[in-house]
Amino acid sequence: MINDGLSLVLALVTGALLGAIFFGGLWWTVRKGFSSEQPALWFFGSLMLRTSITLAGFYFIARGHWERLLVCLLGFVVARLVVMRLTRTAEKPTYLAQAAGDAS
Repeated sequence: MINDGLSLVLALVTGALLGAIFFGGLWWTVRKGFSSEQPALWFFGSLMLRTSITLAGFYFIARGHWERLLVCLLGFVVARLVVMRLTRTAEKPTYLAQAAGDAS
């Protein structure tokens, strides 16, 4: 019983880590890709790498147990929300500074 609970907590943490890697990597790729001379290479390479890591992580964590997969997915979605909130706050000062510069 304790082992089941521990495996679910591990699946949740791993899902959050996979989500942070996937969505944090997406945010980083968008920032780097638009200023690159070869943005298609950045976006395609990033997509392949992020998707491979995420799918391998889900496969490793699930090990045939749908409960672990579901909890891992929950952690992945929570990480998406966290990364979205963090990247919005990281972008606000730049946007506000530009808006203030345009107003004067």
